[in-house]
Amino acid sequence: MSRNKSEKKKMILAKALKQNRRVPIFVIAKTARRVMRNVKQRHWRMRKLKVAKRLKKAG
Repeated sequence: MSRNKSEKKKMILAKALKQNRRVPIFVIAKTARRVMRNVKQRHWRMRKLKVAKRLKKAG
């Protein structure tokens, strides 16, 4: 990936990075284990972000 990224691409990657976290322990405890997993979590090798397609669609 290039070193110089556009602002739009940086924002897409930053949002994806923030979403790719586990559910906090206090949430699991508070909901009595009803909420256990984050559906937006992804593995870097398995599911790609398709950033180029999003950039084309946006503009």
